[in-house]
Amino acid sequence: MMTTVAVQTSPTPIDHALLAKLTGGLGDRKTIEKISGEFGQLYADFLPDVFHGETGIPINVSFTGCTSGLMTDLIRDLGETFTLADGSLRNWSPNFVLACGNSLVIALMEQMLGALPETIEQPFDRPLSAIELDLAQMVLSRMGLVLQSGVNAPGSHEMALEAAHNFEDRQAPDAAVPQFGVTIRMAVELGKVSSEIALVLPQKAFLKTKVVVPKAAGQLSKNKQEWHERISEQVRRSQVTLEARVRLESLTLGTISRLAAGDVIAFHDRKDVAVQVSANGKDMYSCELGRSGERYTVRVKDNMSTEDEILDHLMG
Repeated sequence: MMTTVAVQTSPTPIDHALLAKLTGGLGDRKTIEKISGEFGQLYADFLPDVFHGETGIPINVSFTGCTSGLMTDLIRDLGETFTLADGSLRNWSPNFVLACGNSLVIALMEQMLGALPETIEQPFDRPLSAIELDLAQMVLSRMGLVLQSGVNAPGSHEMALEAAHNFEDRQAPDAAVPQFGVTIRMAVELGKVSSEIALVLPQKAFLKTKVVVPKAAGQLSKNKQEWHERISEQVRRSQVTLEARVRLESLTLGTISRLAAGDVIAFHDRKDVAVQVSANGKDMYSCELGRSGERYTVRVKDNMSTEDEILDHLMG
């Protein structure tokens, strides 16, 4: 008598790349390079006009290349020198990422605060401060404005853009079906400073896009006053921790080594007690110690740094 044994076999893993090609979510190299070049030309032609129209600051933009791959890998490959924002545009793509180099935002902040272009050196790439992230949000929104104008999505819907964030603060992606995308990278020159911007777009939407050139750069909004008002407001509202340093009377090492709870050390100054006030490790004001009711206070007597030096230090 013959016995039949059922053998269980594991299902063949899905080839996500093949599936993406069959469903229009992964293109060939030639097509990707062609469309990426069109996006690059769009930004080279119109982003400088947006910047100059809104800030009075000239920049140059040029297409440098493109990379195809999984969206998660492309975003990770941007690295910590970029600030990112997730976006969506109805009737075009529910998800994409805009990125700008941190050095661009740092240099732009310096120039908007009054520094001459020829005095701004290449910044050290670092995570952006809260005030700089606010400026990055405006840079990324203008990148989004050019994108929205170029893809010409049906319905003329406004692009939705989430808050700008440092690369290190980006949340881990949700586990989902792998999605292929393309990174379009562009070089940006601001005076002597060189930086980058990038678009990370899903190929599902990217491959269907016919990039159109807006009729006139003047159609893009020109809100120069908005930039300055937003930056000024951020500066006014920012909370900075101040520290006061008072010189005490000199003691011998032997006396210092024997100090215990309850011992009292007198101030060095007998009448007007001098106080140095600092923030983030930088001395800013020379003050004198006083008292108002039950609270000790300090009265500013002199500046130890100029206003520009204080702002530059606190912005960093």
